[in-house]
Amino acid sequence: MRRMLPTLLIPLLIAPAMPARAAADDCSAVPWMDAGKSPEKRAQALLAASSRHQKYRWLVEQPANSPRQTTWPGDVVYPVQVPCTPTVVYSDGPDGVRFTPGVTAFPATIATAATWNERLAYAKGAAQGTEAFDKGKNVLLAPGLASGRTPLSGRTPEYLGEDPLLTGLIAAAGTRGIQSGDRVLATLKHYVANEQEFDRQTSSSNADERTLRQLYDLPFEIAIDRGRPESVMCSYNQINGVYACENPRLNEVLKDDIGFDGYVMSDFGSVHSTAPSLVNGLDQELNRPVWFTPARLDAALAAGQITQRQIDAAAFRVVRSYIRGGLFDHPLPATPVADASTAAHKAVARQVAEQGSVLLKNDRMLPLRPESGDTIAVIGPTASATPTNGISAGSVCSLPWRFGNPQTLQCEDLVAPEEAIRTRAARAGATVTFDNGSDPAAAAAAASNADVAVIFGYQRTGEFNDLTDLRLQGNGDALIAAVAAANPRTVVVLQTGSAVEMPWLASVPAVLETWYGGEQMGPAIAALLFGDANPSGKLPMTFPRSLADTPTAGDPARYPGVRAEGETIRQVEYDEGLKVGYRWYEAEDIDPLFAFGHGLSYTSFRYRDVRVTGDGHGDLRIRFQITNTGRRTGTEVAQAYVTLPAATGEPAKRLVGWSRVTLAAGRHRTVEIRLSRADLKDLHLLEYWAGEWRTAPGTYRVHVGGSSQTTLSDTFRVR
Repeated sequence: MRRMLPTLLIPLLIAPAMPARAAADDCSAVPWMDAGKSPEKRAQALLAASSRHQKYRWLVEQPANSPRQTTWPGDVVYPVQVPCTPTVVYSDGPDGVRFTPGVTAFPATIATAATWNERLAYAKGAAQGTEAFDKGKNVLLAPGLASGRTPLSGRTPEYLGEDPLLTGLIAAAGTRGIQSGDRVLATLKHYVANEQEFDRQTSSSNADERTLRQLYDLPFEIAIDRGRPESVMCSYNQINGVYACENPRLNEVLKDDIGFDGYVMSDFGSVHSTAPSLVNGLDQELNRPVWFTPARLDAALAAGQITQRQIDAAAFRVVRSYIRGGLFDHPLPATPVADASTAAHKAVARQVAEQGSVLLKNDRMLPLRPESGDTIAVIGPTASATPTNGISAGSVCSLPWRFGNPQTLQCEDLVAPEEAIRTRAARAGATVTFDNGSDPAAAAAAASNADVAVIFGYQRTGEFNDLTDLRLQGNGDALIAAVAAANPRTVVVLQTGSAVEMPWLASVPAVLETWYGGEQMGPAIAALLFGDANPSGKLPMTFPRSLADTPTAGDPARYPGVRAEGETIRQVEYDEGLKVGYRWYEAEDIDPLFAFGHGLSYTSFRYRDVRVTGDGHGDLRIRFQITNTGRRTGTEVAQAYVTLPAATGEPAKRLVGWSRVTLAAGRHRTVEIRLSRADLKDLHLLEYWAGEWRTAPGTYRVHVGGSSQTTLSDTFRVR
């Protein structure tokens, strides 16, 4: 797979052959290696001992991270770095350590969001961080987060859905996990309003300040406040006509208002200038030197376009983060581990696959309870490890990537659904037949001869291209319709990276969304289908009935944007404002196919007696009772939303908290979602942007339920 990567990316993804620290260096007396001093003091000491061009090295990824290398393409030359600085290797990694053999293939990031489980997100991040270090990589370009403006966005599966609170808190948990070993740094990406792949490098996301603050900045702010990442990556797009990596928002919003004190790195090729980028807050150019070369920095300095103080500040932020994150004190292993995946990491991958799968529909069909002699027909190319026309379970294990369409994770230990279902069915004495679905008539015949049909539908999407529609690929809709007509006991298993339309929904009794399930997809799907695991996932994004119902549909100015004749930049107007995701559907009174937060279980839950105490200035306590009214133990993700006073102009209610509640059959519990004073302030749960964050006086209505389509509510007043 690596041979397919573009030359530009190879230095990023392959560790240098040189040792982590030159053997001749005596680091015992070097002040920046004194672990008893603060990261600030150590960084200051290093820079004080550096020449100007040694400081320049920190402003570009490859010179910063390969301290003994002195030359780069284009006759770019640096002096050798000061002694006792670490070798650093960056790796892409939202869903795992990408393009690297011998690592765990975790489910797609969207599946992590669908767990609504911060502890599990932390465990996944910790496993990723450990595997990265063991494989000789100590900066992960992860987690990824956006705001779900359109489900057509190609990178939807590597983000965390459409709500800023859910996105921010799950990203924060993953960040803490990645950095938990004090050996690997996490990078939030991509800042900001990077909501489409189409013309991402030549488009401007045009939005008013309130929209930017409340929807697009907010998930980053929450992830920074609760996760403390050492790095943030700026995006390709312009924001209101200025490229993200030279936009004043880097200083004025990200660093000053939000308080981010790590370093800002660029995306690949997203730098377009020297002085404007440095002055406005870019600290490090990704990959090789292009705009932050010694010659260009010297020229800008001589012309008065930049100052030595600005150079020093950028270098300081990079060095401090490297020290603070443990990169100076924990050198990379001289020999990377051949197989960094462990049984514990695989168990985490399976937990994410199980808890992140969402039972969308179940009309008394699941779980399967086959008897001896029953036959289960498994249908569809993505159920099998054997490719059909190039498509197999490996095609939906992780995100596809553009160059030759390899997967972002190699999924070496993939267990395909067909294999896992066959093994599980055998325990009950049932048999499994398989049809790859290439001929709908043959698939229908296979289904008609079985007691149950389990059909797999897929949608592949990833970086560099947006989806053109929300339909299943590989003739999936026609295949499901044919199978459902042949056997009314048909279960649909979806393996998608975004929402899909379901024209066949009324004809099937059960639908299970499993996203891109990683290497443990087979055991996880089998456990869910047969009831060994009870579904608990909830949608982190709305599934519309049709593409026409989405916020950007029917308006080229909103998506994909309009490019005037003779202009190079596509103007994308975010004039839907705050009406994104579930807020759009509620404000426009559009009934979605499946609401944000929706997800069924093999048991049922009843909510009652919601009570709210507090006045919005101190702690706010939302109490309610949940009863498991079914026949088996299950976990419910209870969600709380708040509608602000009408004077704020908010289009709809917003998520303010949730609680994962596990109850045995027939048991009930009083649940409390406590929003502390710090939560209310730091996460802006009750606030809106009006030149500053404000809390409006008036009546607030709290809504509680199992999705954004809640039924119970109570009120409180802010005076």
